[in-house]
Amino acid sequence: MSVTQAGFRGFENPVDPTPAELKAWAYHPDASLLHTMPPDWDLLVAGDRLIGTLFELAMDPGCPARRFALHCMYIYAADGIRTHFRAHPKRRLKKFVEQAEQQGDEQLATWAHNVRMLLARPDLFEYHDWCEGGLVRQPRRIS
Repeated sequence: MSVTQAGFRGFENPVDPTPAELKAWAYHPDASLLHTMPPDWDLLVAGDRLIGTLFELAMDPGCPARRFALHCMYIYAADGIRTHFRAHPKRRLKKFVEQAEQQGDEQLATWAHNVRMLLARPDLFEYHDWCEGGLVRQPRRIS
């Protein structure tokens, strides 16, 4: 029995989901049951291969896993910025930031603001906020 069988069963390999599997999970009623996912699953999926899907999910106010997707967007941004864009392309992150500013709601506008602040001042990075969900659980604009 795999770790995900208590909830969503649509992953061929939960540690390496496809974009379609991730999207199906995000709209499944058990999507909020993150304890059924592998340890550090957020860190596993917050990479270049799934970031477009995660951004789509974060942009959808009706997505049950929106907070998780937004959390992954924070991880992705911090990972890119802190590695001086060796981990992820800078232009891709900037594209997401611009789209969030133009089309996103307040949560995405706050994420975009925070990313721009971290770009300007990498010393604002705090692991708890960016990688453990602090800025998602307690949304605020950093300055």
